[in-house]
Amino acid sequence: MQPTAPLQPTLWRTCRALANRTRLRLFASLAHQPSQTVDALAQRVRVPPSLASHYLRRLEARGLLSAERVGRWVKYRPNQAPNSNSGALAAALVASFRGEASPEESLFKLATAFTHPRRIELFRLLSRQPHTTAELRAVTRMSSWALSRHLRKLESRGFIAREGQGYAAVEPPSEVGRELARLAVR
Repeated sequence: MQPTAPLQPTLWRTCRALANRTRLRLFASLAHQPSQTVDALAQRVRVPPSLASHYLRRLEARGLLSAERVGRWVKYRPNQAPNSNSGALAAALVASFRGEASPEESLFKLATAFTHPRRIELFRLLSRQPHTTAELRAVTRMSSWALSRHLRKLESRGFIAREGQGYAAVEPPSEVGRELARLAVR
């Protein structure tokens, strides 16, 4: 049997997994009390066990959780492997859930910044140097409407800001935002 390659999830798919309030509540529960079974988590978050199981597997597939089979039960915990990209993001999420009273809405907003590959492409360009909208349109070949929509989303999430006649990447104020920005430019 061949060893499996380490997970290298794409950022936009990871952000799509995080851009769900129920999945964030499941992750929050694990941040406060690691190593819970699917049934315990489902009860705590008030969702059917089948839905909790599906959502937890999705977070595990993105490398944010690790699972351990104990008899007929599966226990989940946040993946905090320090040398992996997913582990670093999971650690930032855990710190956010432990440090803030109710960070779900702010984390949801941060995750939605990068749920589309085009926004990641724009952020990468702007992290190298500021660009005008005309320059961005020429480089990305996006329509004016699409470009405007993606720029508004990145700006409202705190990843870019207007600078003179164009836009530039900025450092997000939160640890999760900084980790997402780091993953977007790698």
